[in-house]
Amino acid sequence: QVHLVESGGGLVQPGGSLRLSCAASGRTFSSYAVGWFRQAPGKEREFVAVISGLGSRTYYTESAKGRFTISRDSARNTVSLQMNSLKPEDTAVYYCTAGTWDYMESAGGSYWGQGTQVTVSS
Repeated sequence: QVHLVESGGGLVQPGGSLRLSCAASGRTFSSYAVGWFRQAPGKEREFVAVISGLGSRTYYTESAKGRFTISRDSARNTVSLQMNSLKPEDTAVYYCTAGTWDYMESAGGSYWGQGTQVTVSS
């Protein structure tokens, strides 16, 4: 069992940065790939990025490439999403999820956090 808690969301101006964190409980957390998804009002949830269990592989959706960086600290059981050059269209609730690398982009994982709101507005 893995329990996930996101933090770090907030209001930021266009062009600004935010760093989201996903804190996990559970001894086997390092065996899971961890992904970030987001859901904007009136839209479907969409994949943003994923990092493998050991942190050796990462993958991003096209809109996140070059702006977002996913990383993990195994000692602290956390996964972070550094978001730079934020745009209004990045506004959404961001969720972290833990599961299997192969299915992460299409479906997410078996475990989900409660989400954190990111609002990009002037």
